[in-house]
Amino acid sequence: MRISPKCYHTCEDLKAVADPAVDPFIGSAPQHQRPTRVRYWVLVFTVTLAVITYIDRVAISFALPYIGKDLGLDSVHKGWVLTAFALAYSLFEIPGGFLGDWMGPRRVILRIVLWWSFFTAATGWAWNFASLVTARFLFGAGEAGCFPNLTKMFTIWLPGRERVRAQGLMWLSARWGGAFTPPLAAAVITWVGWRHAFELFGVLGVIWAIAFFLWYRDNPLDHPKLNEAERELLRGSDKAFGDSAAPWGELVRSRRVWLLCWQYFFLNYGWYFNITWLPTYLRDARGMDVAQAAMFGVLPLFMGGLGNPASVFLGERLLRRTRSVARTRRIVASLGYIGACTFLIITTYMQDARAAVISISLASFFNDLAMPPSWAASMDMGGRFAGTLAGAMNSWGNLGGAVAPAVIGYVLAWTNNNWNIAFYISAILYAAAIPCWIFLDSATPLEPGSRPTR
Repeated sequence: MRISPKCYHTCEDLKAVADPAVDPFIGSAPQHQRPTRVRYWVLVFTVTLAVITYIDRVAISFALPYIGKDLGLDSVHKGWVLTAFALAYSLFEIPGGFLGDWMGPRRVILRIVLWWSFFTAATGWAWNFASLVTARFLFGAGEAGCFPNLTKMFTIWLPGRERVRAQGLMWLSARWGGAFTPPLAAAVITWVGWRHAFELFGVLGVIWAIAFFLWYRDNPLDHPKLNEAERELLRGSDKAFGDSAAPWGELVRSRRVWLLCWQYFFLNYGWYFNITWLPTYLRDARGMDVAQAAMFGVLPLFMGGLGNPASVFLGERLLRRTRSVARTRRIVASLGYIGACTFLIITTYMQDARAAVISISLASFFNDLAMPPSWAASMDMGGRFAGTLAGAMNSWGNLGGAVAPAVIGYVLAWTNNNWNIAFYISAILYAAAIPCWIFLDSATPLEPGSRPTR
Protein backbone atom coordinates (compact mmCIF):
# COMPACT_ATOMS: atom_id res chain seq x y z
CA MET A 1 0.00 0.00 0.00
CA ARG A 2 1.39 3.40 -0.97
CA ILE A 3 0.62 6.23 1.43
CA SER A 4 -0.03 9.62 -0.11
CA PRO A 5 2.27 12.40 1.06
CA LYS A 6 -0.82 14.46 1.84
CA CYS A 7 -1.37 12.27 4.88
CA TYR A 8 1.47 13.70 6.99
CA HIS A 9 0.34 14.01 10.60
CA THR A 10 -3.19 12.96 9.66
CA CYS A 11 -4.62 9.95 11.45
CA GLU A 12 -7.96 10.08 9.65
CA ASP A 13 -6.20 10.22 6.26
CA LEU A 14 -4.43 6.94 7.10
CA LYS A 15 -7.83 5.30 7.59
CA ALA A 16 -9.00 6.69 4.27
CA VAL A 17 -5.92 5.26 2.54
CA ALA A 18 -6.62 1.87 4.08
CA ASP A 19 -10.14 1.95 2.63
CA PRO A 20 -10.13 3.67 -0.79
CA ALA A 21 -13.92 3.50 -0.91
CA VAL A 22 -14.14 5.93 2.00
CA ASP A 23 -13.43 9.59 1.58
CA PRO A 24 -14.22 11.31 4.88
CA PHE A 25 -13.69 14.72 3.37
CA ILE A 26 -16.02 14.74 0.39
CA GLY A 27 -19.02 12.90 1.84
CA SER A 28 -22.13 13.03 -0.27
CA ALA A 29 -21.41 16.19 -2.26
CA PRO A 30 -22.49 16.08 -5.90
CA GLN A 31 -19.91 14.27 -8.00
CA HIS A 32 -19.92 16.92 -10.72
CA GLN A 33 -19.49 19.88 -8.38
CA ARG A 34 -16.05 21.04 -7.27
CA PRO A 35 -15.76 22.72 -3.87
CA THR A 36 -15.27 26.46 -3.88
CA ARG A 37 -12.17 27.77 -2.15
CA VAL A 38 -13.69 30.23 0.24
CA ARG A 39 -12.01 28.40 3.14
CA TYR A 40 -8.59 29.55 1.94
CA TRP A 41 -9.41 33.09 3.02
CA VAL A 42 -8.87 31.73 6.52
CA LEU A 43 -5.25 31.19 5.48
CA VAL A 44 -5.06 34.79 4.27
CA PHE A 45 -6.26 36.09 7.63
CA THR A 46 -4.10 33.77 9.73
CA VAL A 47 -0.97 34.46 7.68
CA THR A 48 -1.39 38.24 7.81
CA LEU A 49 -2.15 38.18 11.54
CA ALA A 50 0.88 35.97 12.19
CA VAL A 51 3.02 38.57 10.41
CA ILE A 52 1.52 41.40 12.46
CA THR A 53 2.04 39.57 15.76
CA TYR A 54 5.74 39.17 15.06
CA ILE A 55 6.17 42.74 13.83
CA ASP A 56 4.66 43.98 17.09
CA ARG A 57 6.68 41.71 19.36
CA VAL A 58 10.04 41.82 17.52
CA ALA A 59 10.11 45.61 17.06
CA ILE A 60 10.99 46.04 20.75
CA SER A 61 14.25 44.12 20.34
CA PHE A 62 15.49 46.56 17.71
CA ALA A 63 14.11 49.65 19.44
CA LEU A 64 15.48 48.66 22.86
CA PRO A 65 18.89 50.39 22.48
CA TYR A 66 17.07 53.65 21.67
CA ILE A 67 14.59 53.12 24.49
CA GLY A 68 17.37 52.22 26.92
CA LYS A 69 19.25 55.40 26.10
CA ASP A 70 16.16 57.61 26.53
CA LEU A 71 14.92 55.93 29.72
CA GLY A 72 18.29 55.05 31.28
CA LEU A 73 17.98 51.23 31.26
CA ASP A 74 20.83 48.79 31.98
CA SER A 75 21.06 45.14 30.83
CA VAL A 76 19.02 43.82 33.78
CA HIS A 77 16.27 46.39 33.14
CA LYS A 78 16.23 45.48 29.45
CA GLY A 79 15.99 41.79 30.31
CA TRP A 80 12.89 42.43 32.43
CA VAL A 81 11.31 44.56 29.72
CA LEU A 82 11.67 41.65 27.31
CA THR A 83 10.51 39.13 29.92
CA ALA A 84 7.37 41.12 30.79
CA PHE A 85 5.79 40.35 27.42
CA ALA A 86 6.57 36.63 27.48
CA LEU A 87 5.46 36.22 31.10
CA ALA A 88 2.03 37.76 30.46
CA TYR A 89 1.76 35.91 27.16
CA SER A 90 2.29 32.58 28.88
CA LEU A 91 -0.09 33.31 31.78
CA PHE A 92 -3.03 34.24 29.54
CA GLU A 93 -2.60 31.61 26.83
CA ILE A 94 -4.79 28.96 28.48
CA PRO A 95 -7.74 31.31 29.14
CA GLY A 96 -7.46 32.59 25.57
CA GLY A 97 -7.47 29.09 24.09
CA PHE A 98 -10.33 27.96 26.33
CA LEU A 99 -12.49 30.94 25.33
CA GLY A 100 -11.98 30.04 21.68
CA ASP A 101 -13.20 26.48 22.36
CA TRP A 102 -16.19 27.81 24.31
CA MET A 103 -17.26 30.95 22.41
CA GLY A 104 -15.70 30.44 19.00
CA PRO A 105 -12.69 32.34 17.65
CA ARG A 106 -14.51 35.31 16.06
CA ARG A 107 -15.28 37.36 19.16
CA VAL A 108 -12.20 36.15 21.03
CA ILE A 109 -9.69 37.06 18.32
CA LEU A 110 -11.34 40.46 17.78
CA ARG A 111 -10.82 41.31 21.47
CA ILE A 112 -7.29 39.91 21.44
CA VAL A 113 -6.13 41.95 18.44
CA LEU A 114 -7.70 45.24 19.57
CA TRP A 115 -6.23 44.87 23.06
CA TRP A 116 -2.68 44.12 21.95
CA SER A 117 -2.78 46.83 19.25
CA PHE A 118 -3.61 49.43 21.89
CA PHE A 119 -0.72 48.38 24.11
CA THR A 120 1.63 48.18 21.14
CA ALA A 121 0.95 51.87 20.69
CA ALA A 122 1.18 52.41 24.47
CA THR A 123 4.77 51.11 24.39
CA GLY A 124 5.66 54.39 22.69
CA TRP A 125 4.07 56.36 25.52
CA ALA A 126 6.33 54.94 28.28
CA TRP A 127 8.15 57.49 30.42
CA ASN A 128 10.20 55.23 32.74
CA PHE A 129 11.13 51.61 33.44
CA ALA A 130 7.93 50.79 35.36
CA SER A 131 5.59 52.20 32.71
CA LEU A 132 7.45 50.37 29.95
CA VAL A 133 7.30 47.03 31.79
CA THR A 134 3.59 47.56 32.45
CA ALA A 135 2.86 48.33 28.80
CA ARG A 136 4.80 45.28 27.62
CA PHE A 137 3.09 43.03 30.18
CA LEU A 138 -0.37 44.18 29.09
CA PHE A 139 0.69 43.83 25.44
CA GLY A 140 1.65 40.21 26.15
CA ALA A 141 -1.66 39.58 27.92
CA GLY A 142 -3.42 40.86 24.82
CA GLU A 143 -1.49 38.73 22.34
CA ALA A 144 -2.02 35.59 24.42
CA GLY A 145 -4.50 33.20 22.88
CA CYS A 146 -3.83 34.35 19.33
CA PHE A 147 -2.17 31.20 17.97
CA PRO A 148 -4.41 28.72 19.87
CA ASN A 149 -7.42 30.46 18.34
CA LEU A 150 -5.84 30.46 14.88
CA THR A 151 -5.26 26.72 15.38
CA LYS A 152 -8.93 26.43 16.36
CA MET A 153 -9.86 28.20 13.13
CA PHE A 154 -7.95 25.55 11.18
CA THR A 155 -9.87 22.73 12.90
CA ILE A 156 -13.15 24.45 11.98
CA TRP A 157 -12.45 25.75 8.48
CA LEU A 158 -10.04 23.25 6.92
CA PRO A 159 -10.41 19.52 6.18
CA GLY A 160 -7.86 17.20 7.74
CA ARG A 161 -5.47 16.88 4.84
CA GLU A 162 -4.93 20.66 4.71
CA ARG A 163 -4.34 21.51 8.37
CA VAL A 164 -0.70 20.64 8.93
CA ARG A 165 0.39 22.41 5.77
CA ALA A 166 -1.63 25.40 6.95
CA GLN A 167 0.28 25.34 10.26
CA GLY A 168 3.55 25.25 8.36
CA LEU A 169 2.52 28.21 6.21
CA MET A 170 1.32 30.19 9.23
CA TRP A 171 4.56 29.73 11.16
CA LEU A 172 6.63 30.42 8.05
CA SER A 173 4.79 33.73 7.76
CA ALA A 174 5.16 34.49 11.46
CA ARG A 175 8.90 33.90 11.39
CA TRP A 176 9.35 35.90 8.20
CA GLY A 177 7.26 38.71 9.66
CA GLY A 178 9.73 38.80 12.53
CA ALA A 179 12.68 38.40 10.19
CA PHE A 180 11.93 41.54 8.22
CA THR A 181 10.92 43.59 11.25
CA PRO A 182 14.49 44.81 12.04
CA PRO A 183 14.95 46.66 8.72
CA LEU A 184 11.31 47.79 8.87
CA ALA A 185 11.73 49.02 12.44
CA ALA A 186 15.02 50.69 11.52
CA ALA A 187 13.36 52.59 8.68
CA VAL A 188 10.30 53.60 10.71
CA ILE A 189 12.31 54.59 13.80
CA THR A 190 14.67 56.64 11.65
CA TRP A 191 11.69 58.28 10.02
CA VAL A 192 9.45 59.08 13.02
CA GLY A 193 11.35 57.99 16.16
CA TRP A 194 10.74 54.93 18.34
CA ARG A 195 7.68 56.35 20.11
CA HIS A 196 5.64 57.04 16.98
CA ALA A 197 6.89 53.81 15.40
CA PHE A 198 4.97 51.75 17.97
CA GLU A 199 1.85 53.82 17.32
CA LEU A 200 2.06 53.01 13.61
CA PHE A 201 2.57 49.30 14.31
CA GLY A 202 -0.53 49.34 16.53
CA VAL A 203 -2.66 50.68 13.67
CA LEU A 204 -1.92 47.55 11.59
CA GLY A 205 -3.76 45.34 14.07
CA VAL A 206 -6.84 47.59 14.16
CA ILE A 207 -7.17 47.46 10.36
CA TRP A 208 -6.85 43.67 10.40
CA ALA A 209 -9.42 43.26 13.19
CA ILE A 210 -12.09 45.22 11.31
CA ALA A 211 -11.61 43.19 8.09
CA PHE A 212 -11.60 39.89 10.00
CA PHE A 213 -14.76 40.60 11.97
CA LEU A 214 -16.68 41.54 8.83
CA TRP A 215 -15.67 38.37 6.91
CA TYR A 216 -15.20 35.54 9.40
CA ARG A 217 -17.92 33.17 10.69
CA ASP A 218 -17.39 30.70 13.53
CA ASN A 219 -19.47 28.17 11.62
CA PRO A 220 -18.27 28.05 7.99
CA LEU A 221 -21.68 26.77 6.93
CA ASP A 222 -23.06 30.22 7.77
CA HIS A 223 -20.85 31.87 5.15
CA PRO A 224 -22.90 32.61 2.01
CA LYS A 225 -19.99 32.22 -0.43
CA LEU A 226 -19.54 28.44 0.04
CA ASN A 227 -21.10 26.13 -2.54
CA GLU A 228 -22.69 22.82 -1.57
CA ALA A 229 -19.55 20.78 -2.24
CA GLU A 230 -17.45 22.94 0.07
CA ARG A 231 -20.21 22.86 2.69
CA GLU A 232 -20.15 19.07 2.58
CA LEU A 233 -16.37 19.17 2.91
CA LEU A 234 -16.70 21.13 6.17
CA ARG A 235 -19.88 19.53 7.53
CA GLY A 236 -19.72 19.02 11.30
CA SER A 237 -17.70 22.15 12.01
CA ASP A 238 -20.61 23.56 14.01
CA LYS A 239 -19.76 20.99 16.70
CA ALA A 240 -16.16 22.17 17.02
CA PHE A 241 -17.00 24.40 19.98
CA GLY A 242 -19.87 24.78 22.43
CA ASP A 243 -20.96 24.36 25.99
CA SER A 244 -18.85 21.33 26.98
CA ALA A 245 -16.41 21.96 29.80
CA ALA A 246 -12.75 21.36 29.04
CA PRO A 247 -11.33 18.23 30.74
CA TRP A 248 -9.01 20.18 33.04
CA GLY A 249 -8.35 17.28 35.40
CA GLU A 250 -7.38 14.95 32.57
CA LEU A 251 -5.11 17.59 31.03
CA VAL A 252 -3.28 18.22 34.31
CA ARG A 253 -2.89 14.51 35.12
CA SER A 254 -1.79 13.46 31.63
CA ARG A 255 1.87 12.59 31.27
CA ARG A 256 1.56 13.10 27.52
CA VAL A 257 0.34 16.67 28.01
CA TRP A 258 3.31 17.45 30.26
CA LEU A 259 5.76 15.93 27.77
CA LEU A 260 4.25 18.05 25.00
CA CYS A 261 4.40 21.18 27.15
CA TRP A 262 7.96 20.68 28.41
CA GLN A 263 9.44 20.11 24.96
CA TYR A 264 7.78 23.37 23.88
CA PHE A 265 9.22 25.13 26.93
CA PHE A 266 12.72 24.07 25.86
CA LEU A 267 12.03 25.11 22.25
CA ASN A 268 10.89 28.60 23.23
CA TYR A 269 13.70 29.19 25.71
CA GLY A 270 16.30 28.72 22.99
CA TRP A 271 14.38 30.50 20.26
CA TYR A 272 13.42 33.66 22.17
CA PHE A 273 17.00 34.87 21.91
CA ASN A 274 16.31 35.61 18.24
CA ILE A 275 13.50 38.07 18.99
CA THR A 276 14.93 39.64 22.15
CA TRP A 277 18.71 39.83 22.60
CA LEU A 278 19.93 39.17 19.05
CA PRO A 279 20.29 42.83 17.92
CA THR A 280 22.15 43.65 21.15
CA TYR A 281 24.40 40.61 20.67
CA LEU A 282 25.24 41.62 17.10
CA ARG A 283 26.20 45.12 18.18
CA ASP A 284 27.92 44.49 21.51
CA ALA A 285 29.54 41.09 20.99
CA ARG A 286 30.13 41.16 17.23
CA GLY A 287 30.80 44.87 16.68
CA MET A 288 28.13 45.49 14.05
CA ASP A 289 26.68 48.93 13.51
CA VAL A 290 22.94 49.62 13.38
CA ALA A 291 22.60 48.94 9.65
CA GLN A 292 24.60 45.69 9.81
CA ALA A 293 22.65 44.47 12.84
CA ALA A 294 19.37 45.15 11.04
CA MET A 295 20.55 43.34 7.92
CA PHE A 296 22.04 40.27 9.61
CA GLY A 297 19.22 40.13 12.17
CA VAL A 298 16.92 39.03 9.34
CA LEU A 299 18.68 35.72 8.75
CA PRO A 300 17.88 33.70 11.92
CA LEU A 301 14.15 34.33 11.67
CA PHE A 302 14.19 33.86 7.90
CA MET A 303 15.83 30.45 8.32
CA GLY A 304 13.45 29.60 11.14
CA GLY A 305 10.58 30.28 8.79
CA LEU A 306 12.03 27.86 6.23
CA GLY A 307 12.21 25.18 8.91
CA ASN A 308 8.41 24.92 9.00
CA PRO A 309 7.71 23.89 5.36
CA ALA A 310 10.89 21.79 5.51
CA SER A 311 9.42 19.94 8.49
CA VAL A 312 6.18 19.26 6.61
CA PHE A 313 8.06 18.15 3.48
CA LEU A 314 10.33 15.81 5.43
CA GLY A 315 7.46 14.41 7.48
CA GLU A 316 5.34 13.60 4.44
CA ARG A 317 8.14 11.52 3.00
CA LEU A 318 9.07 9.84 6.25
CA LEU A 319 5.47 8.77 6.76
CA ARG A 320 5.67 6.61 3.65
CA ARG A 321 8.36 4.58 5.40
CA THR A 322 7.23 4.64 9.03
CA ARG A 323 3.46 4.34 8.40
CA SER A 324 3.10 5.90 11.85
CA VAL A 325 2.07 9.50 12.48
CA ALA A 326 3.46 9.51 16.04
CA ARG A 327 6.80 8.01 14.99
CA THR A 328 7.16 10.44 12.10
CA ARG A 329 6.63 13.41 14.39
CA ARG A 330 9.08 11.95 16.90
CA ILE A 331 11.83 11.64 14.27
CA VAL A 332 11.33 15.10 12.76
CA ALA A 333 11.14 16.91 16.12
CA SER A 334 14.13 15.05 17.57
CA LEU A 335 16.19 15.82 14.47
CA GLY A 336 15.29 19.48 14.94
CA TYR A 337 16.42 19.57 18.55
CA ILE A 338 19.66 17.74 17.79
CA GLY A 339 20.50 20.23 15.04
CA ALA A 340 19.58 23.28 17.16
CA CYS A 341 21.73 22.07 20.06
CA THR A 342 24.67 21.33 17.79
CA PHE A 343 24.71 24.67 15.98
CA LEU A 344 24.40 26.73 19.16
CA ILE A 345 27.49 24.99 20.50
CA ILE A 346 29.28 25.63 17.19
CA THR A 347 28.39 29.33 17.53
CA THR A 348 30.53 29.62 20.67
CA TYR A 349 33.62 28.68 18.63
CA MET A 350 33.01 31.16 15.81
CA GLN A 351 35.39 34.11 15.63
CA ASP A 352 33.94 35.69 12.50
CA ALA A 353 30.71 37.66 13.02
CA ARG A 354 29.11 36.46 9.78
CA ALA A 355 29.91 32.83 10.55
CA ALA A 356 28.33 33.23 13.99
CA VAL A 357 25.13 34.61 12.45
CA ILE A 358 24.99 31.70 9.99
CA SER A 359 25.42 29.22 12.83
CA ILE A 360 22.66 30.87 14.90
CA SER A 361 20.46 30.87 11.79
CA LEU A 362 20.95 27.14 11.25
CA ALA A 363 20.07 26.54 14.91
CA SER A 364 16.87 28.53 14.27
CA PHE A 365 16.11 26.43 11.18
CA PHE A 366 16.43 23.17 13.12
CA ASN A 367 14.47 24.64 16.04
CA ASP A 368 11.50 25.16 13.75
CA LEU A 369 11.52 21.60 12.46
CA ALA A 370 9.76 20.83 15.75
CA MET A 371 7.02 23.44 15.27
CA PRO A 372 4.57 21.65 12.91
CA PRO A 373 4.80 18.35 14.88
CA SER A 374 4.11 20.23 18.12
CA TRP A 375 1.04 22.07 16.87
CA ALA A 376 -0.23 19.04 14.97
CA ALA A 377 0.05 17.04 18.20
CA SER A 378 -2.08 19.63 20.02
CA MET A 379 -4.81 19.23 17.40
CA ASP A 380 -4.81 15.42 17.45
CA MET A 381 -4.47 15.04 21.21
CA GLY A 382 -6.89 17.87 22.00
CA GLY A 383 -9.73 16.90 19.66
CA ARG A 384 -12.73 19.13 20.44
CA PHE A 385 -10.54 20.95 22.94
CA ALA A 386 -7.67 21.65 20.56
CA GLY A 387 -7.75 25.34 21.46
CA THR A 388 -7.42 24.59 25.16
CA LEU A 389 -4.56 22.14 24.72
CA ALA A 390 -2.79 24.40 22.22
CA GLY A 391 -3.16 27.22 24.73
CA ALA A 392 -1.70 25.05 27.50
CA MET A 393 1.26 24.02 25.34
CA ASN A 394 1.93 27.57 24.17
CA SER A 395 1.49 28.89 27.70
CA TRP A 396 4.11 26.53 29.15
CA GLY A 397 6.33 27.09 26.13
CA ASN A 398 6.26 30.82 26.54
CA LEU A 399 7.20 30.50 30.18
CA GLY A 400 10.48 29.38 28.66
CA GLY A 401 10.38 32.49 26.51
CA ALA A 402 9.68 34.59 29.61
CA VAL A 403 12.55 33.09 31.58
CA ALA A 404 15.14 33.32 28.80
CA PRO A 405 15.53 37.13 28.41
CA ALA A 406 15.80 37.69 32.17
CA VAL A 407 18.27 34.82 32.60
CA ILE A 408 20.40 36.14 29.74
CA GLY A 409 20.33 39.62 31.28
CA TYR A 410 21.62 38.27 34.61
CA VAL A 411 24.19 36.03 32.89
CA LEU A 412 25.62 39.05 31.07
CA ALA A 413 25.68 41.10 34.27
CA TRP A 414 27.35 38.35 36.35
CA THR A 415 29.89 37.15 33.75
CA ASN A 416 31.04 40.45 32.27
CA ASN A 417 29.02 39.94 29.06
CA ASN A 418 29.99 36.31 28.38
CA TRP A 419 27.47 35.41 25.68
CA ASN A 420 28.76 31.85 25.29
CA ILE A 421 27.29 30.80 28.63
CA ALA A 422 23.85 31.89 27.42
CA PHE A 423 24.30 29.71 24.31
CA TYR A 424 25.39 26.71 26.38
CA ILE A 425 22.28 26.93 28.55
CA SER A 426 20.02 26.97 25.47
CA ALA A 427 21.89 24.02 23.94
CA ILE A 428 21.43 21.94 27.10
CA LEU A 429 17.69 22.63 27.11
CA TYR A 430 17.39 21.69 23.43
CA ALA A 431 18.98 18.35 24.30
CA ALA A 432 16.49 17.90 27.15
CA ALA A 433 13.58 18.15 24.67
CA ILE A 434 14.59 14.98 22.82
CA PRO A 435 13.51 12.51 25.58
CA CYS A 436 10.14 14.28 25.73
CA TRP A 437 9.44 13.26 22.13
CA ILE A 438 10.85 9.75 22.57
CA PHE A 439 8.19 8.97 25.18
CA LEU A 440 5.33 10.99 23.65
CA ASP A 441 2.34 9.44 21.85
CA SER A 442 1.27 12.53 19.95
CA ALA A 443 -1.47 11.01 17.78
CA THR A 444 -3.99 9.45 20.20
CA PRO A 445 -6.77 11.79 21.43
CA LEU A 446 -6.89 12.44 25.15
CA GLU A 447 -10.69 12.33 25.28
CA PRO A 448 -11.94 8.70 25.39
CA GLY A 449 -13.80 7.72 22.27
CA SER A 450 -12.76 10.82 20.37
CA ARG A 451 -11.48 10.81 16.82
CA PRO A 452 -8.45 12.91 15.93
CA THR A 453 -9.36 16.41 14.85
CA ARG A 454 -7.89 15.67 11.47
